[in-house]
Amino acid sequence: MITFLKIFLSAVWVFMVYMVVATSLESSLFKEWDYLGAIPWMRATLWDFYANILVIYLWVLYKEKHMAMKLLWLVLFFTLGSIGSIGYVLIALFRLKEGEGIAELLQPDVNSKHT
Repeated sequence: MITFLKIFLSAVWVFMVYMVVATSLESSLFKEWDYLGAIPWMRATLWDFYANILVIYLWVLYKEKHMAMKLLWLVLFFTLGSIGSIGYVLIALFRLKEGEGIAELLQPDVNSKHT
């Protein structure tokens, strides 16, 4: 399961980076913001997105020990969106030791030097 998650989430991460870069080259969010912000479904989608990011960030608050890492991931999640959150999960997946699984992924790493 862990290998599948690493491959699948890596593919999703690459796709999201591609989509954001390609869209940014085609259209400026800052130029389009007045138009996009006027669309009710766009506003609802943004609120939905940030609510989901908040839930994921609560896991980071639980998992990470040091305030600097908590703040770094807060900025990355809220500025990069799924690129940041998938990146966080991928880093956690690749840090798992042989034989560790989902339970260890979800728990704080008490012996970690990275937190």
